[in-house]
Amino acid sequence: MLPEAEPALPARRWRQRASSFLFDSLQGRFVLAMLGGLALVQLAVNLVWYSQVEQRVRRQTELAAHHVASGAMGAVRALRELPAAYRPLLIEQLRTMGGTRFLVFFNNAEVNVAPLPGQPMARMLEQQVTHELNAQLPKGTPLRVVLASPVGLAVSPGGALLSDLPESWVEPSLIAAERPAPFLVIQAETEPGQWLYLSSTLPDPYFLEQLEFFTWQRLTPQLLALGLAVLLTLIAVRAITRPLAGLSQAAARVGRRVAPKPLRVSGTQEVRQAIEAFNDMQERIRRYIGDRERLFASISHDLRTPITRLRLRSELLDDTAVQDEFHEDLDELDMMVKTALQIVKDTDIHENRAPLRIDLVLQKMVRDASMGGHQVALHSEPLTVFGKPLALKRAIGNLLDNAMFYGEGEQPVEVSLGRDDDGAVLVTVRDHGPGVPDAALARLGQPYTRLDHGAAMRKEGLGLGLSIVREIVADHGGTVRFRNHPEGGFEVRLSLPAA
Repeated sequence: MLPEAEPALPARRWRQRASSFLFDSLQGRFVLAMLGGLALVQLAVNLVWYSQVEQRVRRQTELAAHHVASGAMGAVRALRELPAAYRPLLIEQLRTMGGTRFLVFFNNAEVNVAPLPGQPMARMLEQQVTHELNAQLPKGTPLRVVLASPVGLAVSPGGALLSDLPESWVEPSLIAAERPAPFLVIQAETEPGQWLYLSSTLPDPYFLEQLEFFTWQRLTPQLLALGLAVLLTLIAVRAITRPLAGLSQAAARVGRRVAPKPLRVSGTQEVRQAIEAFNDMQERIRRYIGDRERLFASISHDLRTPITRLRLRSELLDDTAVQDEFHEDLDELDMMVKTALQIVKDTDIHENRAPLRIDLVLQKMVRDASMGGHQVALHSEPLTVFGKPLALKRAIGNLLDNAMFYGEGEQPVEVSLGRDDDGAVLVTVRDHGPGVPDAALARLGQPYTRLDHGAAMRKEGLGLGLSIVREIVADHGGTVRFRNHPEGGFEVRLSLPAA
């Protein structure tokens, strides 16, 4: 089954990309709107045109039916007035001299002629000619009127075909294989056992072709116009959305705490206003981050110095109980300063982004854990991400430390590396500990969040490990998901965009 399923994956991804482009992107929606609008306009124009052509062809058909019926009636009268012995001589003379537009035969029975299939206008012509002839022929005269193709058209009950007749009898162009003109065949029983066979083309032999709606000659210019409109729309929309693409990329870089250069102001008035507002916002964020760094640097300097000075002075106290109270308060104050500084330090690591073989990082971490006496099982494949190496190592290290401390037992911690359905790099860390209460899953990853069993096992913790992981992963455009594994234990899934 795998050889059949694997080739379908690229096709599915291509369909997803095409669907995303057409329905989610601004360019695709513009193209669909332009294509749909032009298609509706062309359809309406074609329908109006077809209605007018149909009315004109209908009038021409009525006139042609009257003209052919009048000519056929004159031929019928002339032949019926001649004695039967003279009729073949007159027919032969007409064929030789070309004195009539009809091809005339006398047969001893009706010839079976197949009508043109699926032609409502042809049926209207047959009914019109039949009606006019019945009005002038003796009542009850058997009459058959059929518009048929000249290819394979029989002219006698014996099977003789129109194409078998001499060229002097029939104009060759009327039965050309590449474009045969239809023949109107009129058969009337003049005397018992004698059928008069008249066949002729109409004054406009190709009147039915005017009703062919979908022809390449008519559709090609319209398709070319649609293609040109789509191409021009893509060019225009791309020029409009190019500044927006630069704006979104710059916003993504700001979200990853990268300080991009101010964007060049270009595009339409609305886009220029958005870029100018973004540049102003980016400058304010840059100043805010700089102020925050200076603030925490000053806090570190200003608070640690008096804390150290107070600790030294407390050593001079004679009362041990009072000295212990001072030390307890100073330790709490020192812990608060360390906590605040650690949050800033661990979630705002200033380093350049570079390609990182995440599988090699995991292998080194597993070796270090094994040297420390921990059991860790690793399942990985060679994968690369683009990000801050030190920050990613710290995030994965926090997950591995938590799994080894809170969940390691008789079974080893399981670490796996692969890809998810969207192609992103997926790092999964699972322990075999007691897990987490379902009600507490939503609070995981928030600063200072500590569960009861974790606080009981490690009193010196701050509850910042998972929040640091979440901040670092979000800085790289990824996601972190927590869950209790169905087979027991706790599992963290860390998803990062592939390089």
